[in-house]
Amino acid sequence: MELLYYARLIRRSWLFLLLSLIVGAASALVVTANTPPKYVTTISMLVSGDDKEGSVSAALQAGALSQQRVQSYATLLTSRRVVGQIAHGADIPSLQASITAETIPSTSLLRATVTDTDPRRAATRANDLGVAFAALIDQIERPTPKSRPNVRVSVVDAAEIPTAPVSPKPLLNVALGLLLALFVAIGTLMLRDRLDTSIKALEALQQASKSSVLGIIGFERNARQHPLIVRGDGRSSRAESFRSLRTNLQFIGVDRQLKSLVVTSCLPAEGKSSTAANLSIALAQAGWRVILIDADLRRPRLATYLGIEGGTGLTDVLIERARLQDVIQTWGQSALSVLPSGRIPPNPSELLGSRGMRAMLTQLTMEYDMVIIDAPPLLPVTDAAALSAISDGTLLVVRHGKTRREQVTRAEELLSSINARLVGTVLNFVPAKRSDYFGYGYYGSKAEQPTPQVPEPVQA
Repeated sequence: MELLYYARLIRRSWLFLLLSLIVGAASALVVTANTPPKYVTTISMLVSGDDKEGSVSAALQAGALSQQRVQSYATLLTSRRVVGQIAHGADIPSLQASITAETIPSTSLLRATVTDTDPRRAATRANDLGVAFAALIDQIERPTPKSRPNVRVSVVDAAEIPTAPVSPKPLLNVALGLLLALFVAIGTLMLRDRLDTSIKALEALQQASKSSVLGIIGFERNARQHPLIVRGDGRSSRAESFRSLRTNLQFIGVDRQLKSLVVTSCLPAEGKSSTAANLSIALAQAGWRVILIDADLRRPRLATYLGIEGGTGLTDVLIERARLQDVIQTWGQSALSVLPSGRIPPNPSELLGSRGMRAMLTQLTMEYDMVIIDAPPLLPVTDAAALSAISDGTLLVVRHGKTRREQVTRAEELLSSINARLVGTVLNFVPAKRSDYFGYGYYGSKAEQPTPQVPEPVQA
């Protein structure tokens, strides 16, 4: 499951991966173009002992001596004393770094490799090195100035001018650049995913809220201009999502029927008002007697969404300037009842937590099958908590990719602390592909969905 999750993560970020590969290949080409070419040439030398007597034992001794010497000569070949004979001053350290010496196992052969940016200069330096090293060994291996040397060094294969550089290698550099860019891009995606605590999966939402996910609302580009599901005869996928939410709410209320439901969110701009309005419309279309209350007395939105007059409403009833029956408006063909917010008061928390609000809610639950309350966000203010404490249940709207796990956890803990009932959550603004996937797994096709059962009317 973990592997499948990361495979989907990589697939969703294919454009980022493609750009990373392009940057990696371009960087490799730039590095290759700015790297000077290097040419390598080699010279082979034979270390031989002096056979003074010409006997077999003397030859064996000379061979053993040459093999003993060749190990030390490999180190001596790159010494400052030898290199100083073919270079001067500041060139000595750089030339020492460009020379490598090695012995061929089980032989008396010594091989020196010279690397340079100029092929002709590399061959010249290698041959000069062979001559200088042979002369030095001839000098230090003489017991006396007039005696013959015990060991001689002779050039076997002289260095030739290389025809092709050994570096840079464009194809190899591009391949390494692509591989490195791919690893960095995938690592960045995984690190960002680990550090990102926003809700993007149903499992994460269920764990954070400790409740069921009752609805998944897909993202639609024109939802801001047309927030209600009645457009297009209610046949959109978004409308079907709210019908699924309506059905799931009925299953939630099997043991304890919901009469009043607070719809809220953790923070603003998570779609709670449009969710409350569309859920009310879906319930009313199924034959429920529903009243929708705009209890967001700080930033009311329902009057704008529904296109009704919101100047007089809830606040006027709570301060006893208007009667409840006079401010309730009927909206749409389904005869949805709406109680607008009215004027924005200076003390919304006190009004929503007052006895008048509790008494009004009790009256409405007796007259309607369902009371939907659009409340302010839970975390910034206490309005939603006060309403949740006097309602039958709370529905938490969570925005996909924006609401964080810790915010959902804080909201759940806040509701638990006041003994409010969190009936479930709604994952809103889900990208189209993900909402299709979730919908197939959790809701099934339209034909497979159960037919909502309309409750019996409650007598006032």
